[in-house]
Amino acid sequence: MYRALRKAFEDGKNEPGAADFSYGEMEMRRHDRTTTSRAERGLLHAYWILSGYGLRALGWLAATMLVTLVLPMGFGLPKEDPKQEATGTVPPGGGKVTFEIEKDDPQNPTGNRFTGKRFEKALNVTFNSVVFRSSGQDLTTAGTYIEMASRLMEPALLALAVLGVRGRTKR
Repeated sequence: MYRALRKAFEDGKNEPGAADFSYGEMEMRRHDRTTTSRAERGLLHAYWILSGYGLRALGWLAATMLVTLVLPMGFGLPKEDPKQEATGTVPPGGGKVTFEIEKDDPQNPTGNRFTGKRFEKALNVTFNSVVFRSSGQDLTTAGTYIEMASRLMEPALLALAVLGVRGRTKR
């Protein structure tokens, strides 16, 4: 019934009314145990929890970005940028020189983790993860996993937020 009402409002060019019935249609499908499959109900339930059908996504995106900002500052950024060290040998009488460049594994800091410099680096990681980009920062193992998780979640929440804002401005 909600679907038919939504369609009638859309055909009559009444976008605000159609949006209200669209929300109602999704709610009815989410609660219907007879005609809606369990998988579809699960998907609708996840969509409802995450974004309120697109209306809460900006809040979740902001919360996720805040978590992505704080976690690298605490656990993901190394104490100091790993230094590259080059070693090599010069053959007697000259000739070709070969260098090996090694980089130490990043280590977590033991002192103050919440400084301005670390905030700036964490902010770089956060903003790059929203648009699927790697920050290029040297990260600890925990930082690498934090960045990977945020690069998966934040663009999806951004897309839901864009859809939600688009639906609201269409009214």
